[in-house]
This record gives sequence, C-alpha cells and structure tokens, in this order.
Amino acid sequence: MPKRSDIKKVMVIGSGPIVIGQAAEFDYAGTQACRSLKEEGMEVCLVNSNPATIMTDKEIADQVYIEPLTADVLKQIIIKEKPDSLLPTLGGQAGLNLGMELAESGFLDEQGVKLIGTTAETIFRAEDRQAFKDTMEKLGEPVAASLVVNTVEDGIKFTNTIGYPVVLRPAYTLGGSGGGIAHNQTELVEILTNGLRLSRVHEVLVERCIAGWKEIEYEVMRDAAGNCITVCNMENIDPVGVHTGDSIVVAPSQTLGDKEYQMLRTSALRIIDELGITGGCNVQYALHPESFEYCVIEVNPRVSRSSALASKATGYPIAKVAAKIALGYTLDEIPNAITKKTYASFEPMLDYCVVKIPRLPFDKFITAQRKLTTQMKATGEVMSICNNFEGALMKAIRSLEQHVDSLMSYDFCDMTDAELDEALTVVDDRRIYCIAEALRRGVSYEKIHSITQIDIWFIDKIKILVEMEQRLQNEELTVELLKEAKRIEFPDNVIAKLNGKLTEEQVRSMRYENGIIASYKIVDTCAAEFDAMTPYYYSVYGSENEAVQTTGRKKVLVLGSGPIRIGQGVEFDYCSVHATWAFAKEGWETVIVNNNPETVSTDFDIADKLYFEPLTNEDVESIVNLEKPDGAIVQFGGQTAIKLTEHLMKIGVPILGTKAEDVDAAEDRELFDEILEQTHIPRAAGGTVFTAEEAKEVANRLGYPVLVRPSYVLGGQGMQIAFNDDEIEKFMDIINQIAQDHPILVDKYLQGKEIEVDAICDGENILIPGIMEHIERTGIHSGDSISVYPAHTITQDIKDKIVDYTERLAKALHVLGMINIQFIAMDGEVYVIEVNPRSSRTVPYISKVTGIPIVDLAAKAILGHKITEMGYKPGLQPEADYIAIKMPVFSFEKLRGAEISLGPEMKSTGECLGIAKTFEEALYKAFLGAGVVLPKHKQMIITVRDSDKPEALEVAKRFEKLGYKIYATRSTAKYLQAGGVDALQVNKITQESPNVMDLILGHKIDLVIDTPTQGHGDKTRDGFLIRRNAIETGINCITAMDTAVALATSLESATTEYTLVDIAKI
Repeated sequence: MPKRSDIKKVMVIGSGPIVIGQAAEFDYAGTQACRSLKEEGMEVCLVNSNPATIMTDKEIADQVYIEPLTADVLKQIIIKEKPDSLLPTLGGQAGLNLGMELAESGFLDEQGVKLIGTTAETIFRAEDRQAFKDTMEKLGEPVAASLVVNTVEDGIKFTNTIGYPVVLRPAYTLGGSGGGIAHNQTELVEILTNGLRLSRVHEVLVERCIAGWKEIEYEVMRDAAGNCITVCNMENIDPVGVHTGDSIVVAPSQTLGDKEYQMLRTSALRIIDELGITGGCNVQYALHPESFEYCVIEVNPRVSRSSALASKATGYPIAKVAAKIALGYTLDEIPNAITKKTYASFEPMLDYCVVKIPRLPFDKFITAQRKLTTQMKATGEVMSICNNFEGALMKAIRSLEQHVDSLMSYDFCDMTDAELDEALTVVDDRRIYCIAEALRRGVSYEKIHSITQIDIWFIDKIKILVEMEQRLQNEELTVELLKEAKRIEFPDNVIAKLNGKLTEEQVRSMRYENGIIASYKIVDTCAAEFDAMTPYYYSVYGSENEAVQTTGRKKVLVLGSGPIRIGQGVEFDYCSVHATWAFAKEGWETVIVNNNPETVSTDFDIADKLYFEPLTNEDVESIVNLEKPDGAIVQFGGQTAIKLTEHLMKIGVPILGTKAEDVDAAEDRELFDEILEQTHIPRAAGGTVFTAEEAKEVANRLGYPVLVRPSYVLGGQGMQIAFNDDEIEKFMDIINQIAQDHPILVDKYLQGKEIEVDAICDGENILIPGIMEHIERTGIHSGDSISVYPAHTITQDIKDKIVDYTERLAKALHVLGMINIQFIAMDGEVYVIEVNPRSSRTVPYISKVTGIPIVDLAAKAILGHKITEMGYKPGLQPEADYIAIKMPVFSFEKLRGAEISLGPEMKSTGECLGIAKTFEEALYKAFLGAGVVLPKHKQMIITVRDSDKPEALEVAKRFEKLGYKIYATRSTAKYLQAGGVDALQVNKITQESPNVMDLILGHKIDLVIDTPTQGHGDKTRDGFLIRRNAIETGINCITAMDTAVALATSLESATTEYTLVDIAKI
C-alpha cells in the first residue's frame, strides 16, 4: 500500500516536560518521527511544552508551538493551523490521553481531523483496564485475576477466592500512592482502608500477585496490511514487582528456552493483530519460572521507553518506521536505514548482548526511600553493548557516574551473615552488589535464588565476576589473566586496586606491550548477514576490529553528557547534537561518544561515527588511540565531559574552545578571586576550607547565614545554606562522605534578585542573546526557579553593568565559545555568584525564544570565526516583543519520603515554557504547562515561618479576592486575622482532629503554601509531613513566597483565549 493521498499536514503532540517515568526517550522518538514525516513531504505542526529538547527546534517541524499541553490549547492551535491529521502515539502517556480526549469529545470530527497512527478504539482497548481484560479473555490470553472494589468487605471476599498475596492499586492516585502488596488479612485491611481514602473515585483494583515471576517484554511492529514483526525481546533481571524502568534489563533475553521464546512471540503477535495496532507497540509478560504458565501484564499501543532501548539495542529505527506506517506504507515498502539493502519487514538478529541500568536519584534525595517497587523512580538510564553478559554489566556499571566502577563499589563486608541474608530480601538499587558479596562468602546459588527470585543464570554470571576479583587479588597478574579480565571488561584501575602491587599506569603499559587493546564491533541489526552502512560501534576485547579508520577531513570528538539525572538533563544533549551538526557544516568529520539510549545524540544518523561506550578516561582513551581526532569538544556535555578534560590533554588531544587552565580559573577559588580583583568586580565574601573546624571559623567571621558547597559540581550538588555551627558540622559530614580532591567553599549568603546570562565570546567580542531574571530570590538553585526573559524589573543601569561585567570576565578568562554567569542585583549593586565557561541548561530555552542559534554560533567561534562575520552586532541583542517564562517541573510524588522544599541544591527533573505578549499571560501559561490547573475547590492552607508573615498577608489578601477560603495554623491564622484576612484556624498534626491532615486528605484543598522553618529537619516535623502528604494526594505545594506571589498574579489574569506563538517564525 503506497502512501495515503489524503494526508498533507500532520499535527504531532509531544510529551511535555521531563518527569520521572516520561523522560528524553520521547524527545528522541518525536525528533526521529518528525524528520521521517518531512522526508515524505508532509507539513508538520508540532505542539510540545518542553523548551529543552531538540524536538522543539525550528528545523524539526514547519510550525513549532511551545505551548501548554491541554485540550483547550490544542483546540485553538487546530483551528488556527487546520491540520488534516493528528499523530498522538509519539508523546508518551500525555500525548495519548490528549489525542483520546479530543477524539472522544467529537472535536476532531467537527474539524475534519483524522487520528492516524492508531485508532481511538484500539487505544481504548489497550488502556482501559476492563476493556483490555475482555479483549484478552476473548483471545484466550491469560491475565492476572482482578476485581475493582469500593469497600473493604468486597476486597476481603474477592481475595479469599483467589488467595494471597494480592497487589492493591488505587484508581487515580499519583505515583502508586496508597497501593502495595498484602500477604494476609491484616495487611489487606490496612492497605485497603488507606487506598480507598486516597482514591478520589473511592476505587481500588485487587489483583492476584505474580511478584517473583520473570518479566519479559516484546517490542513489536504491525502495519495496516497486517504484517507483524518482533523488533526485539528483553528480559528484566529483577522479577515482576519492580517497575521495568527501574530494573536492570538485558536484550535479547538470556534465560528463555526456544519453546518459551516462540510461545510469547506468537502471543505478542496475536495480541497486536487482535487490537489492530498500526506502528510500534510494547507487550509485557510475566512468565512462571518453573512452568510454561504466563500472564499478559500490559500492552502500550505507542512508542515507549522500551522502544527507545530496543531501537538503540538493535539499530532498528522504530519511531521512524512507525511514522511511515502512519502514512499508509507497509513494512515491506520501507527501506532499512542502516543496511540500506534490506526492508523494515526483516526481523533484527543480535550477535551481542545489551544491558540497561537505571540511574536513580537517591544521591540527591538522601531522605527518600531507596526501595524499588511498581512505581518508577529512575530519572534516566545507561546502556552498554558487549559480546558477553559479564562485560556488558561491567561497562554499564561504570557508565552510571555514581562513583561505582565494579561489583565491589558498595561495601557490605561489615555485615554478619544473618544481616546479609536480611539485606538480600531488600529490593533496592544496590541488590546486585549485595548478591556479589553473598557469593564471595560462598552462599549457594539456590539460597540466593530462593530469596531474590533472580534467575540462576544471572547469579552464575555475577559469580564469574566475583571469581575474577578473587583471582586478581590472589594471583600474580600474568598476560593470560589480564586477557581474561579485560574480556569481561574489568577496568585498569580496578585491576590495579585488586592486584595491590601495580599502579593503573603499569597495568595499562602491560596491556599495550602485549597488544591487549579494545577492538570495535559494528551494530548491524542482522547478525552480520548483510553489511551495515552506518558506523555505530561498541568495544570488545579479544576479537578483530571492524571500525574503519578514516583520514582526510579534520576530525572532532564530541563528548556526550551520559545518563539523564537531576542537575544534568536533556539540555546538554541538545547542545551536543547542535555542536555536532555545526562542525559537520564546517566540513569536519564528527565522532560522538555517549552511553544514554534515550537521547537524540545516540541516534544512528546524527554524527559520522557513534561509539556507544562509558565516558571514563580509559574507555575514551581507547577510542582516541584508534580515531586520532584533531580536537575534542568538552564545553557542551555538562560536568561529565569537563571531567575528562585533564586526561584528554595528557594523551595529547587538543581541547577546542576555552583552555582547560581557564576553566580551572573559574572553578578554583583563589585564582578566580584574583581575576575579580583585576577586573574590579564585586562578589560575596567567603573562604575555602577542608575541615568542619575551618568552616565554622570562616562562618563566624562572615556572620550567618552562609552558603556551603563543594567546588566542581553541577546542579548545586551538596550545596546548603547553614544558619548555625551545628548545621555546618552536619553538612560537612555529608559532603565529606565522598572523598573531596578540591576544597569546600563557604560564602556569605546574599539575598537579592538573581540574574543569569549566557554569552558567546570569539576572543575579541561578546554576544549576549538576552538577560534572564529569576522570580525567586537568591538561595533557590537557578534550575529550580522560574526564569523570565527579557528581564522585566531591573533598571537600564543594572543591565549596562551586567553587560560590562560579562565582557570583562569573558576576556579575563580568555573564553572561546560559551560562558554562563549568575549575578545578584542588590541595592543598585551587582555581585557575581558564579561563572561557568561552558554551555548551561538555559541555552536551549534562550535559543528558541530569541531565535539566535547559540550553540551553532559558539561552535563557529571555537573554529575561529568572528561574531561580526556571522552577521551579529556584538553586545546585548535587542529584546523580543513578547515575554517567555521558563517554569521548573518536579517529580516529587514519585519519591516517597523526599524533602520537597527548595534550596540551593537542584531538585527539578524538567521544565516547560509559557510565551505571550504580556507577563501575566505568559506566567499563566507557564503554570498551566507545569500542570497547575486552578482554581478547583477554592480552598487553601497557609502555614509560614515568622519572617515570611508580612508577605504571606499580602498574598492571602489576593487569594481571598479570588474567592479562596483560607485555612491556617495557629500563629499564621492570628497574624492574618489581625491584618484583616478572614482566616480559619486549624489544628496542627499533633493536635486532635479535625487537623491539617484531615483537610489535606479530604480532597477539597487546591493549594498549600508552607515555608519551612530554618534548619534541616527531622522527618517527624509538621512541615515535612504536611508537604509530603499534600504532594502524595496531588495538591499543589509551594515552599517559597515569591512563587506564591507569582501564582496569585497568574490566577488574577487567567484567560481562555491564548496568544499562540509559532517559534519557527522567530
């Protein structure tokens, strides 16, 4: 079937801001699909509220709307742009739900818009619990027995018929709150009462528990003619009970016999055929470990996190093919983009093993529970490829950048055997390290399997790694032993540490002398049956090299930013991709090194060569030895790339752009102070320390409060505001848990207006695209504050000072390329907070709203072009005639027990954008995009610390005018009443009912404003409990007065008619 002739203009819905559970994989899939649609001559209109991604770039679609993802906004864009088709399967759950809503309300039919990709009926049958169950029963496919109940009695009655244990899932609660697994009637009653209370429709699903079964996934494709193929099947090392996004996943599956593999494959193809899916689809199974019994867990009729992994693991571009199928093509008409000889109807075959490990955020949230459950907690993931499972696991571990490099990284050796048995029952991110320790002590495979339910095959593989540790520790390092250790990917530094006599340098020379070096294999999708045309490589030891050596053109090594984590998100991937494209335009050959399967930078056609490898000194050195690049770019890959600078210089790779010693001068306190003195720029007083005693001395000299932070970090990691000596001791302890090579900084904490600038410097002149101003005053990390462009409340005098200081600093640091500076404006004076001579997380947002391609210009500056040649006038560029506001988005409800109040350490996972002609409308759209849809019940709770009471009074008056009923705890209520606000006093949690907690759990509150008292607290304090419970029941919770003022402003100017800005025209 050739392309449909009735499709000319397609509207694509993106997935919105990055949150836990819906991350950059949709940026990658959406970008690939939009490019695929444009190849076919379609006009593409894109709507997505996330400014940080490649997907919302003007090159990707014909019209780009960075607008809130709500049905109303989409309706207005459809009326304005008149697309003939809507493709909803590329925007994750958010995109699907919106597409369904518009289809069900009859709006699409009215406007004559077709839903393409998958029909509304198919989506309903896969997504609706009851409809899905009916479809499976019709096919005779087994699902776990379940029932939706409204009372505790019904729950007990049903459970008695299916037997314990059961899983309980409340309907419509955020992040699986209130759910759990019950093993007996007491647990059932307890979880069920709580679950019914938390569910807004008072429903809980009771389901037979299949925890402990193997979890297997199939990624399948089907076209409209009914051709079906499996792209890839994957197996979770963790059994059912841990969300697949938090599991270690291996592809292809390793422990299935041929009979099981074919049985599940046949089932998957039958299911997508019955559902009539067109495009990509993911089917999850639970398989009984002993028998051939299985259950279908769920079907996702869309591009998902697993499809990003399957695409990168096999090289089969699922999103690209799905977009072509949506246009009416069949699989046997679409050429395979990697081999260029076969068609998309050819099933990929793998002659290697792929391991994915999740990147969990527990280093940011020390109080959060580490336990892994059916609620996803990972912010990102890493993937590695090797010709054996052990090697792939070792490579993935060191790709995580969590101070781990082998299975010995978490220390369990102080535990008694009984404590270790206990630790094995805990399902958390450290479980494989715990299994390794058990194997070192000779615990039997059977015992470990019976406790963890992890397949014996995997336990045996971990044992092989443990045996190698023991051999390296006890035997002399022979050439044979070294060969074997490298075959299973032990890094040189771990070999040296275990050996104890040799240094890492000596191990490396021994390797080179004996020719034990990494060779590179091609990912070719068809187990070498056809030649692959696309150079996409992974390393192995002890095999012949397939990477083609290229010379002739100048060659640049672009270092990616690794896994997505809080503080280093998709923004840096955006910068890496743009840098690659810019160098290619200048005629350079580009080589990318990265290990993140969710991102655009690891797509097969972005660079001339792609190495899917860990970003460590040793792994990058092996690539450098083969490729011999003319230079490396480190200023676009965040802190990950910056950390590799020293080693790259040591092995003779020139660093393009700002020199390494100048980057050091910005990070090193004493050098930076000298520069500020030479340039006459003021900053907050402070000092550098190593011990808690020195820190207290500096703090008392400056006067509290002070800011305490390690140098060389990203995302304000470990940064805290201390108000007294005790807190200094506590923070210094936390920082020093990880050995510090660099001193710790203690500064006087200034409270003023925070202003941020990104600039490009060509060695002579600077170009500043725009000045941003934060709504929250200093003390809240710039990634977590609401940012406004153009800065709207500062005077011309301050703007001139900022431009002048930026120019002086860029010249003093000899910047070539990007620089990011944060200032404080206070009483007409401007102070510098920090300077980063690299790209920052605001680059994509500023590029889009000013229309200035910042990364491309920076790349040209690095190559020696001047700003004046590029057609720009140096200095601050003219301001745009509309306002753009960047709003942070958090994922707190997914992390049980995490402290949600904001401070100098970054906590947001993503961001969205509001653009309009007026400040008020832009603010309203930004809140809307972040999911703050108010008012609903017009009731709110205010409880603030004493210093915030005067401001709280003003805010309360404004909310009262908006018709809000205000509740407050005792002292806040008294203050508000005295100021003329009719506030209702409510009891604290510790007092008798009705208290604050009852109000929150009554589902009638819109908003909680709760500013934490100073000091970092214990988890029993009222404030902490109020904030946690508000988040877990889906109430908006604000912890800074400035944010509350902004929300009041936005609600006062709420509107239903939006100004729509197409940023492709800017």
